[in-house]
Amino acid sequence: VQLQASGGGLVQPGGSLRLSCSAFGTIDRVHLMGWYRQRPGKQREKVATITRENGITYDDSVEGRFAVSRDNAKNTVYLEMNNLEPEDTAVYLCNAWIRRVGARMTTEFWGQGTQVTVSS
Repeated sequence: VQLQASGGGLVQPGGSLRLSCSAFGTIDRVHLMGWYRQRPGKQREKVATITRENGITYDDSVEGRFAVSRDNAKNTVYLEMNNLEPEDTAVYLCNAWIRRVGARMTTEFWGQGTQVTVSS
């Protein structure tokens, strides 16, 4: 099982980007999915999470600007980022708790990270 993320890039302040992350492999069920970020010189922090039933949480710093969603049929999670600020510059990583085919428990997986740079 692996997670593949895409959609990062360079954007001006006030701009928008959409990230996506899909899970591939011998998957029985994808449970909690989410996005984290690693800003320069700071610890990894949670940005947003979404349950299979669309229960959502956001970090206070992105509430009202970012929107997380998912497509269970495609094992994919999205992050719509609006009104981006320079402080949003970071490597964004997707995360998912997945039960593989034949497994009794879920396992946590991480994507490879995608760079988002907000600069004029």
